[in-house]
Amino acid sequence: MNQNSTTEARGRLYIVSAPSGAGKTSLVSVLLEADSQVEVSISHTTRAARPGEQDGVNYHFVSVEDFEAIVASDDFLEHAKVFGNYYGTSRVWLEQRLSSGKDVILEIDWQGAQQVRTLMPEALSIFILPPSKVALRSRLEGRGQDSEEVIARRMSEAESESSHFDEYDYLIVNDQFELARQELCAIFTANRLEANRQAVKYKEVLADLLSA
Repeated sequence: MNQNSTTEARGRLYIVSAPSGAGKTSLVSVLLEADSQVEVSISHTTRAARPGEQDGVNYHFVSVEDFEAIVASDDFLEHAKVFGNYYGTSRVWLEQRLSSGKDVILEIDWQGAQQVRTLMPEALSIFILPPSKVALRSRLEGRGQDSEEVIARRMSEAESESSHFDEYDYLIVNDQFELARQELCAIFTANRLEANRQAVKYKEVLADLLSA
């Protein structure tokens, strides 16, 4: 018997949220580099692309009119308005990827997370926090992408956003990046090792081991 012959279990949906500047994007990026079983959902947004961002890679950049048309056709799993811009997740694409066995990350705010939990209660959620307000401001200023007015607004919103951390299954404080990376990777590894998921993946192996 070929013990490498396995059946892929259905992928799992992960929600990852954080205040702007907490390091969520960097942590998710290193996770993707290390783990080929994980993908990030590419959201639709009405905000303008930042330097280096590409349409269809970082986001699907659409007009407000196009976004509203997608909402009207009920093609979003969730959508929300954040800092004056709209963001939404394609329902069809997400289902296709999960059915193929891929784990999918939704990088969404707490509002979107609440919507997704209602529709997909099996989703696991992770909240990432900065170690302090001082560190958060330093990171926002260090990006060199936002005006002082925008930074002040993000700092103000951070406290409100962070207050929702207890709605999530996991909490990571991104003080030391390498430790935070290890903690994030551990969450994905541990959940794949659940007995019911392993039983699907190694169906043929178990059948062989348990046969009379």
